[in-house]
Amino acid sequence: MKKLSLSILTLLVMALSVITMTGCGSSKNVAYFQNSDSMLVASSRALYDAKIMPKDVLTITVSTVNSAAAEPFNLIVATPMNANLRTTATQPTLQSYIVDNEGCVNFPIIGRLHLGGMTKNEAEKYIAGQIAPYMAQSEHPIVTVRSINYKISVLGEVARPGMFTVANEKINVLEALAQAGDLTIYGVRDNVKLVRENADGKIEFHRLNLNDANLVNSPYYYLQQNDVIYVEPNKVKAQNSTVGTTTSLWFSATSILVSIASLLVNILR
Repeated sequence: MKKLSLSILTLLVMALSVITMTGCGSSKNVAYFQNSDSMLVASSRALYDAKIMPKDVLTITVSTVNSAAAEPFNLIVATPMNANLRTTATQPTLQSYIVDNEGCVNFPIIGRLHLGGMTKNEAEKYIAGQIAPYMAQSEHPIVTVRSINYKISVLGEVARPGMFTVANEKINVLEALAQAGDLTIYGVRDNVKLVRENADGKIEFHRLNLNDANLVNSPYYYLQQNDVIYVEPNKVKAQNSTVGTTTSLWFSATSILVSIASLLVNILR
């Protein structure tokens, strides 16, 4: 009887060990850019410039030698300084422009301007050329275009999923993942999904392999505004989430059985 009890105890301990080990799969393909030594650096893309897309919110500032000459093109919007105060005191802010579905904005004096598909530099030169006829040649207008709603989202198996605003209007996949605290150990690194809405409003899905150093040569290495990155969970995480509460119950039941077996061994000595 004593030998039988010892056998039961041994089997229970082994079962507990197997259950514990099933939640710890071997980590494969964890390192990024595994083939970086053989990558063709010459194939890397040139410096990236974001292009203006529908629904972008832009600020457009015109500067001239004589500030009065630029005033008609710099619309100012008065906003309350403090909503709790019954005063008319306001703090002026620059008017923003929403790019419509056709890629156009309504600009003061000039009217409708098509900026969709242009980079910031291209848009600045274009607008400067459009306003030049409305002022003296000595003014030499300088136009500055900025996007104030450039954002990307990172979801799935990352440390801090969320939506992130990009101040400099340029971000690549690795920088986006860094913003989200990098992938967890359960994240699938060779099959990261990129969800992108193109200029026509169509949704595109692209797969990125972080293990492959040639990712830096991909047209999807740099992200566009409103891109979404989704990191899938690996099989271990998927299995753990499927088992969920059942696994906890198995651990509890196994612990109880081990305790009972130990008690029987002590009694039968």
